[in-house]
Amino acid sequence: MTLEALLAHPGALWLTAAVLLGIGELAIPGVFLVFLAVAAAITGVATLVLADLPLAAQLLSFAVWSGVTVAIGKRWYRDYPVETADPLLNDRVSRLIGQTVTVIAPIRGGEGRVRVGDGAWPAHGPDADLDAQVRIVGVAAGTLLVEPAEPRGGTGD
Repeated sequence: MTLEALLAHPGALWLTAAVLLGIGELAIPGVFLVFLAVAAAITGVATLVLADLPLAAQLLSFAVWSGVTVAIGKRWYRDYPVETADPLLNDRVSRLIGQTVTVIAPIRGGEGRVRVGDGAWPAHGPDADLDAQVRIVGVAAGTLLVEPAEPRGGTGD
């Protein structure tokens, strides 16, 4: 069988697709294309072994193997999560907890606004005057939960 005839074979096309999907995974890591690459490779091998496998069966094979490999991958990442040095990397709101911020709209009746960086956030907590310092202790429905911050510095003793 010549190289040209091999490349014209549907199995070779599936294997080429598997390689391209694998390269895509390396170029744009997302831990998803690799599963489709495995499904394409399995379909390619099956198509090479069963030379007269109809297109519908090839597509069905790819769909089924894609589902199987994605399910296996999902379970794997659930059972063996990727460790990170910064678990709050993509959780901006949780990163705010513990910060001391300034009240920009007095907190009265439990509601007011605080300045966080260059933005303003709604805040719930005990009454606080304008320019008072409060500490963020939690977040609920996009509203910061605050408490009075301890005064900076010592008591002077």
